Amino acid sequence: MEQDVIVINEADNVGVARRDIAAGDEMALPGGGTITAAADVPRGHKIALAEIGRGGRVIKYGECIGLAATDIRTGDWVHTHNLEAVDRA
Repeated sequence: MEQDVIVINEADNVGVARRDIAAGDEMALPGGGTITAAADVPRGHKIALAEIGRGGRVIKYGECIGLAATDIRTGDWVHTHNLEAVDRA
């Protein structure tokens, strides 16, 4: 099965969809394993690789890119509707 999700860093809890993904699609992950999409995820957008509780750190590139505004399930689309910016001031 071809990898459907790009994972930049082993610490990441989100990956990037390499194609448009429909809810229910099973996706191959780098290094083996699969996840099932819980929602439609457009190509180039983030998908949760693990459960992220409300207020939890969303990790991409090995860095925190924001906090979960709601509980995020494995396979959910991660975008502005469920992700809050981190105040870096």
